[in-house]
Amino acid sequence: MPTPNPAALDFLLTRRSRPAKTLTGPVPDRATLRTLLTAAARSPDHGKLEPWRFVVLEKPALDRLAGLVRARGAALGHDEEVVAKAVRQYADADLAVAVVASPKPSDKIPAIEQTYSAGAVCLALLNAALAAGWGANWLTGWPCYDREFLCDGLALDDHESVAGLVHIGTETSAPPDRPRPDIETLTTWVTT
Repeated sequence: MPTPNPAALDFLLTRRSRPAKTLTGPVPDRATLRTLLTAAARSPDHGKLEPWRFVVLEKPALDRLAGLVRARGAALGHDEEVVAKAVRQYADADLAVAVVASPKPSDKIPAIEQTYSAGAVCLALLNAALAAGWGANWLTGWPCYDREFLCDGLALDDHESVAGLVHIGTETSAPPDRPRPDIETLTTWVTT
């Protein structure tokens, strides 16, 4: 018989992301953040390729990136409201971790599995932060898909992309729970 971990299961059954706009300081210190990153790095990783890495964005870096988002949005001709929303994601944040998908050459592990691993790291970091008592949210947005922003702002290599920006901080208000998926309509049981 398996040995259950009721506290962990209860956490997973009740976990709830916190909207990034409701997060403020204080944020985890570097020692605490290293623990959260260590937990995130225990994600599934076929072939032990580590096809991801972390870029920790502290407040000065987030302010710099907010300016770059504003400039890139104007250069791309995005609607002012769309640009302003993206700028706020950076300017209003005190700490975010960019989980960078960084696929490695492999004859055995397809690129898609490496991408899935980077996504698993995002969720693991989000859950580790929440389990440690922090508020956290996993976001992306159009800047995360703009090559110039990724290269100039985050110094990503051409083969890299952002799997997610995980914002971490102190939650100012608990959001209400949202409707959850109906598992019965999403599940097929195959018995033969």
